[in-house]
Amino acid sequence: MDGLHIFQDPNTRWILFATMLLGLSSGVIGSFAYLRKQSLMGDALSHAALPGICFAFMITGSKSILFFLIGALIAGILATVLISYITRQTRIKQDSALGITLSIFFGAGIVLLTQIQHSDAGNQSGLDKFLFGQAAAMVQDDVMTMILIAAILVGVCTLFFKEFKLLSFDPGFAKGIGLPVVLLDHFIMLLMVVAVVVGLQAVGVVLMAALLITPAIAARYWTEKLHVMVMSSGIFGMLSGFIGTMASTMVENMPTGPLIVLSATAMFVFSILFAPKRGLVAKALLRVSVKNKVAKESYVKKAREGETL
Repeated sequence: MDGLHIFQDPNTRWILFATMLLGLSSGVIGSFAYLRKQSLMGDALSHAALPGICFAFMITGSKSILFFLIGALIAGILATVLISYITRQTRIKQDSALGITLSIFFGAGIVLLTQIQHSDAGNQSGLDKFLFGQAAAMVQDDVMTMILIAAILVGVCTLFFKEFKLLSFDPGFAKGIGLPVVLLDHFIMLLMVVAVVVGLQAVGVVLMAALLITPAIAARYWTEKLHVMVMSSGIFGMLSGFIGTMASTMVENMPTGPLIVLSATAMFVFSILFAPKRGLVAKALLRVSVKNKVAKESYVKKAREGETL
């Protein structure tokens, strides 16, 4: 299928637009998670969403994306509360709390998913697609929901940009000027939960964390300014959604979610190599330049000493 045929298909256009907005919103939210050293939070929240999806199916008996989103959102909020409680009330550090929560919720989700697949329910098939995502199975209502939530996420981050910036770089100063630091912290986590939930059907539980963090890390190599980093991360995420969706459409039997993540990874590798100041190529050229300059200065110094003698 060539490019023109792809864009002539209304369903493909909607899915393409949805994955691009998903990448945009994930990149923007992921920037603040990365700067606050909470990269594993997206992984924990995405895995925590699985039991919420299973419970939603067991209660409603339908595969409505709305019910799945509600169930995953509730599970994500519970995981956030559990992580916060373990971190604040015990001596366990946040990375350990994330690992504990991720394992508990994902294990419970796998048990529930297995139970559902062996039950007598006639329409349980396809529920396991939330593990790795299946963008091609989305209908227009699902796409519209994704588009709406992704647009809200970007809008909220734009509105609270100054507060999130202070919280990311200097939470002590933010608390000193009267900002509700704890509330803002939970608010960012809630936004991450929403970002994870909205991307589950397209990218899946296992890979959604990569879409949150990879564009942000890639963008960090290109700039020292937060607003440029956030915009670049959103652009990288959007391009990942575009490239991954186009690739999966043009090649038969290729999954969209993994291709989106691989596209983001390719941009990350490109950033590592070719970023103007932090990239490996730029650093190698700088080392060569400094080495040549030192050698030239040494040669000139020796030549002058020789003339003096």
